Amino acid sequence: MAGTAADVTRVLKGEVGYQEGRSGGHWNNKQKYSPAVPGLEWSDYQAWCCTFTCWAFQQAGMPKGSYPVTASCVLAVAWWKKAGRWSEFPAIGAAVFFGPGGGSHTGIVIGYDADTITTIEGNTNVNGSAEGDGVYQRTRQRRDTYVYGYGYPAYPGGIKSANPNWINPPEEDPMAGITKQDIYDAVWKTDKVPAPKTSTTLATNPTWQAVSVLSDIADNVRAVKAAQAGQTAAITALAKLVGSGVDTDTVVAAVEAAIKDAVIKVDVDINQGA
Repeated sequence: MAGTAADVTRVLKGEVGYQEGRSGGHWNNKQKYSPAVPGLEWSDYQAWCCTFTCWAFQQAGMPKGSYPVTASCVLAVAWWKKAGRWSEFPAIGAAVFFGPGGGSHTGIVIGYDADTITTIEGNTNVNGSAEGDGVYQRTRQRRDTYVYGYGYPAYPGGIKSANPNWINPPEEDPMAGITKQDIYDAVWKTDKVPAPKTSTTLATNPTWQAVSVLSDIADNVRAVKAAQAGQTAAITALAKLVGSGVDTDTVVAAVEAAIKDAVIKVDVDINQGA
């Protein structure tokens, strides 16, 4: 299932250690994330912490419209609040915002405990600066006044939150709206396989749906049962000759021959080409 918090965490961890470009002996905010996010190409050489979170959500397969696409932390905070997915509690895969009004810096939470949050952030450094040089994993105090709040993406299956009152919305039923007829058609009428070359209807029915395969198997089973019934009758009749003056060796040989012929192989090769 694409677009989960685990997918986001995997993407983020793969970026730890990445650093922006340098020019004139200084870090210059030139990075690979802005050009890769449609609509944010202009933000290259700009502060890129928020762009980095957009890129991570995109790379993890989050559907469009499930997270804000903006290079501005302030606009991102406003988006999460308007969407009704804002919280003061950390959650795995949540966007975390720092500074007054959440406008100074952002990252994504990959873990938390009673006292700290573990994040991966772009455009920071070993000191946790809001204007850094690369992607770093950070551990910050949950109750630090620098932590403003969290935006919760609508992950499939919900989100693991520290908020004891958070209730994930019910998952969408993948079978909703599907009728019994839909299931029947999908199973029996959708997929086709080449008919066996031995099929008696090969000319008029060169490809088989599941119902055709089962019909052929049923015909073969009926033929086997009919043959076995005839052989059983023959064996029974031969057995009755024992002690009636007929040579015993002759009867035994006839019975063994009948039993040998009773072994019938049914081989329906649905992979043969027409």
